[in-house]
Order: sequence, then structure tokens, then C-alpha cells
Amino acid sequence: MDIEITTQPTQSDIDEIRNGLRQHNKPHLEGIFHTDLACYSYKVNGDKSGGLVGEIWGDWLIIKFLWVDKELGGNGIGSELLVKAESYAIEHGCHSSFLDTFSFQAKPFYVRHGYNVEMVLKNHPISSERYYLTKSLLNCS
Repeated sequence: MDIEITTQPTQSDIDEIRNGLRQHNKPHLEGIFHTDLACYSYKVNGDKSGGLVGEIWGDWLIIKFLWVDKELGGNGIGSELLVKAESYAIEHGCHSSFLDTFSFQAKPFYVRHGYNVEMVLKNHPISSERYYLTKSLLNCS
């Protein structure tokens, strides 16, 4: 058996490994509801002022990205986007939400919104911390 390491995998190589993993996982995850989710806020001129991108997978909302234009930070846009996504997830049967954030990003924001730190990676990727947070969406409205 030969083992090769590369720092330049082709898209075909990546797809082959991903597809192999999906085939392995399929009997365990087949039939679980999944949909992408995004919500945006807009400036008067129509440009995006912020957005949230995530997915619903089973009974969980997974928040991948939340961004607000730095000129508009502190105006409640991030809170509105988060609440809107959580409300949508609750309407679609989600009981919990999951996300990760770095120490130089928005951990205090998420904690203020009821998220709890479940795990911390220290010195990740070099000198920051990466926080993994969850929130129960039960009893939220």
C-alpha cells in the first residue's frame, strides 16, 4: 500500500474522498432534513449591510457565517439577523443552534444572545482561541 501526501489536491481528489465518506455515512444520516439558510439586511442603496449564512440539519440550526458592515456595527443588525434565523429554525422544528467563533470575532455577542461555550481550542490556528458554542432554542420566541 502506497500513501501519498500533497499540498495541492485536485478537486477530483477531494470529491473522491468526500463521496467515499458520504457513502459511509449515508445509512446513518439518510432521510434527515437538510436545507441551506441565509438572511440579509440591506442599506438604502440596496447593498448588503449584513448577512447570516447557515443550514438546518435535522433539529439543529448551524450558523456558518454572520457578518455586519463595520460602519454599521452596534446598530443591532447582527442581533436582528441572529433572531430572524433562530425564529425560522424554531418554526421548522429546531431545538438547538450551533456555531463557532474566534477570540478576535464575536464570542461576547453570542454569549449575550444565550449561547454557551462547549469547547475551546487554544492557540488556534496560532495565537487565538476558537470557541464552539450552542444554544437551546426551546423556550425562545
